[in-house]
Amino acid sequence: MIKYIIRRLLISIPVLLGITMITFAAYNLAPGDPISAMIDPSVPVPPEVLQRMKEDLGLNKPIAVRYVIWLKEAAHGNLGFAYNSNTPVLKKIGDRLPATLALTISAMLLAISLGVPLGVYSALRQYSTLDYVLTLFAFVAVSVPAFFFALGAIYIFSVRLGLFPVQGLRNPDAPNQVVDFLHHLILPATVLGLERIAGFLRYTRSAVLEVLGQDYMTTARAKGLAERVVLWGHGFRNALISMITIITLSLPGLFGGAFVIEWIFAWPGMGQLAVMSVNMRDYPTLMGIALISSTLVLLSNLLADILYAAADPRIRYS
Repeated sequence: MIKYIIRRLLISIPVLLGITMITFAAYNLAPGDPISAMIDPSVPVPPEVLQRMKEDLGLNKPIAVRYVIWLKEAAHGNLGFAYNSNTPVLKKIGDRLPATLALTISAMLLAISLGVPLGVYSALRQYSTLDYVLTLFAFVAVSVPAFFFALGAIYIFSVRLGLFPVQGLRNPDAPNQVVDFLHHLILPATVLGLERIAGFLRYTRSAVLEVLGQDYMTTARAKGLAERVVLWGHGFRNALISMITIITLSLPGLFGGAFVIEWIFAWPGMGQLAVMSVNMRDYPTLMGIALISSTLVLLSNLLADILYAAADPRIRYS
């Protein structure tokens, strides 16, 4: 297993190189440039000043040369400086990454703790009224865009009922900062996890229904095992493989969804930083966000393989 993990980490290096290469080209070939975003359009600027600004930022060099320079610096742990504030990119991302991780991890834990048990219960009570209700909820939650739920949740629970803060991470004047942070976290994490709850519910229901019809389930019951042992020891364990796949593959979508939720809830995470950086054409910050996000996704795929082996002893990696 250790050799397999090392090999996977080594394979991830060219994958990251490909991602950064495509991302760097896409950002730098997009319409607009950082200089126009940094100056006031109502104030005339001499062409020689604009040219000097481009030279200071290295924007006068070809894209391929700029990418090689960025790659060399990134290999030494330097992701450059933000164009608009001259702040190190690593510091900007480091200040925002904990907020994004708190939001995404909370949403994922909420989705697993609700979606998986509801999916199992729905499968065991197939064609019941609750099964139909849960299935309808799953289809609605998957079909409706997350920003619609976000705006609706803000209007109902924040504006009308006043139960949760409208935006932000915390209130500096709150007597208990931990409780205040959780109070701010509940609404955006719930909205972000809503689609995942529905997805896990559907896939868990399908996986459990497929397992319930297998011959080994009938054999286990014929041996006189208790129904609880049959369902959880044999059924749920065999359904766990496909569920691990769905859960781990949903992580990239969760990071992407967090960008939208962070912007709506003014959550000071990487998503909000990414939107602001796009508006400012802040390429170094965008490249840093792309690199960190890609690394997290690749690590989640590696985690999936490790969980496969833990869930099914037949799976071995050499």
